Amino acid sequence: MPNLAHKNKLRMYHESIMLQECLDGLNIRPDGIYVDVTFGGGGHSKAILEKLGENGRLYAFDQDPDAKRNAEAIDDKRFTFIETNFRNIKKFLRLYGVKKVDGILADLGISSHQIDEPTRGFSTRFDGELDMRMNQKAEVSAYTIINNYPEDKLHRILGMYGEVKNAKTLAAGIVSARLNSPINTTGEFKELLEKYAPKFKEFRYFAQVFQAIRIEVNEELTVIQEFLEQVPDLLKDTRSRLCVMTFHSLEDRLVKNYIKAGNFTGVLEKDIVYGNVSKPLDGISRKPIEASAEELARNNRSRSAKLRIATLSS
Repeated sequence: MPNLAHKNKLRMYHESIMLQECLDGLNIRPDGIYVDVTFGGGGHSKAILEKLGENGRLYAFDQDPDAKRNAEAIDDKRFTFIETNFRNIKKFLRLYGVKKVDGILADLGISSHQIDEPTRGFSTRFDGELDMRMNQKAEVSAYTIINNYPEDKLHRILGMYGEVKNAKTLAAGIVSARLNSPINTTGEFKELLEKYAPKFKEFRYFAQVFQAIRIEVNEELTVIQEFLEQVPDLLKDTRSRLCVMTFHSLEDRLVKNYIKAGNFTGVLEKDIVYGNVSKPLDGISRKPIEASAEELARNNRSRSAKLRIATLSS
């Protein structure tokens, strides 16, 4: 049994954003099979379990060791934790004999715990190691990228993933700085970034650069694409739901385009002979769901969240 201190840590780990909206979106059937592909602190998973009957099942994915410890606090025979990246969803579900599910939830945001833990290196607010790995067994960390990537590759990821306007200049600055000595901590990296940040927009600039590095470390956009392409084969029928919550425009664009067109460009592909559009999913609503005014007032981290819901095309 987890001790009281661990239970308190679990409660503080991450406040689940748009919890009720996610539950409503999943359209939960008590005897259904559901998947939470980003377990984190377990807030969404625990809420799903409360909606399930005796024969319902919930499978949760996460590669983070802290998430695994949180999952160990759930003693429920209907619950199975799978320690892997959700890009492996189909393969690992099949290992458990699951080929079709009634609903899939993906909360693509970083947990509050990951942001607030200085040793993880995700936050611009603390001085810590240049890490940013969601899977702490992975070889590539933020340190690897900042100290070893060639200038042209740094330029590309800063521009693409952080939408940093002076990406080329910053990439050159990073390469020049590391010639003297390695950049070891988030604090040292921020000192360097200050030289290139627009005046009065430093915090936004830091966030853009950290986002770019984090996305590269964890292959986040590739993971989302691989995951989405597996979803149509996993959903059981047209009552089954996919719920995806995104937190920045790069993620949201991928989800929006895949639901709209069945690809990541967003361009509808028509049958040559009859001109019919062929796509695997239908969006439940045209616009994403956003946090309520009440939730925005309570939890500032919900301000950028967008929830998109889809089902199989009929």
